[in-house]
Amino acid sequence: MSDVAIKVDNVSKIYKLYDKPTDRLKESLGFTKEKKYKEHYALNNVSFDVHRGETVGIIGTNGAGKSTILKIITGVLSPTLGNVEINGRISALLELGAGFNQEYTGLQNVYLNGTMMGFTREEVDARLQSILDFADIGDFINQPVKTYSSGMFVRLAFAVAINIEPEILIVDEALSVGDVFFQSKCYHKFDEFKEMGKTILFVSHDLGSIGKYCDRVVLLNKGQKMAEGSPKEMIDLYKKVLVNHFDGNDEKNTEEELNKELPKQEGTWKNYLMQNPNVSDYGEKAAEIIDYAIIDNRGLITNNIQKGTDFKVKMKVHFNQDIEEPIFAFTIKDLQGTDVTGTNTMYERINMGTVKAGEEKTITFAQNMNLQGKNYLLSLGCVGFRDNDFAVYHRLYDVCNINVISDKNTVGFYDMNSAVTIE
Repeated sequence: MSDVAIKVDNVSKIYKLYDKPTDRLKESLGFTKEKKYKEHYALNNVSFDVHRGETVGIIGTNGAGKSTILKIITGVLSPTLGNVEINGRISALLELGAGFNQEYTGLQNVYLNGTMMGFTREEVDARLQSILDFADIGDFINQPVKTYSSGMFVRLAFAVAINIEPEILIVDEALSVGDVFFQSKCYHKFDEFKEMGKTILFVSHDLGSIGKYCDRVVLLNKGQKMAEGSPKEMIDLYKKVLVNHFDGNDEKNTEEELNKELPKQEGTWKNYLMQNPNVSDYGEKAAEIIDYAIIDNRGLITNNIQKGTDFKVKMKVHFNQDIEEPIFAFTIKDLQGTDVTGTNTMYERINMGTVKAGEEKTITFAQNMNLQGKNYLLSLGCVGFRDNDFAVYHRLYDVCNINVISDKNTVGFYDMNSAVTIE
């Protein structure tokens, strides 16, 4: 028997992108022989093996092709070119609960999913108590899943997928579901799978989990396999990708090239950032924020900041009127809209005096990044007081994201950098 559990052989997935729906219709009806589409390679000639008993991670930026390759491996999608060979029964944690019927009870869905996975009713019966204990949703198991909270829904879906004793487990960001206690239970189950010698293919943005659990890591970038190797090596390369300092298609990416001085960025700062097209822009515009930047510890303008490093938030403000004591501010929020941190020049006790019309001021907030690794939203503002009334001169709410890259997260929003001693 081959020791290869999953073999991905020169797999490509090509999508046809049409400018207009009518172009697709004309082509399908044979009304034109002219090529009306552009080819988009979600995956381009990707190959790798996963051996039995091995835990392999797949990492990469959004759009790298991670979910696409998992869907091809699990049979949800078919490759345009290439082949995938699977040796063993797969359980996939991709889109949790995708096969659930909203009208059925939780218990009925357990049996429905078991049947879809190829189990008999007797085989599901043998695993039922383990599923119920793991989901821990009580009497709700006998209620239609359309009445479930989102937390109960994912708990049951995860419990079904994880308790069928597969030979190959495929996980796509699914270990972050539910509350912290359920996540702990999920990771414990993950440890059990590793100890049992199961084959695991693991996709996650949590670099800490990738480093802890994986024996080997495949790095994808723009649909191509950039490299594969030890977790540490691949995580280091991934960080370079995130700050636009590594090009997977460039044969000159030697260690010397990777460590050389970063290119100087010129022109408008904000053009180097991924900006929010739906930014909330308002204020009376007596002063205007005309440019802004997030700058990492190497002086590069980027949305991606490594946890534990110094970084700067910078903005340039043009004054259309004389303003006495303007206040400059930035706020970082989570994706749910909760203010996480921020400051302003008033809090920092900086006296600006009067700024004349036509002047420009560049404000730089320098600090260390201690937030947990995930995505946040940045807001900028210039406000003040006129005749004792609060005035908003210009605000840019959720102007861009800050992606904090971390290989160690603690509980909550930020890391207190605890020093642990054991005697």
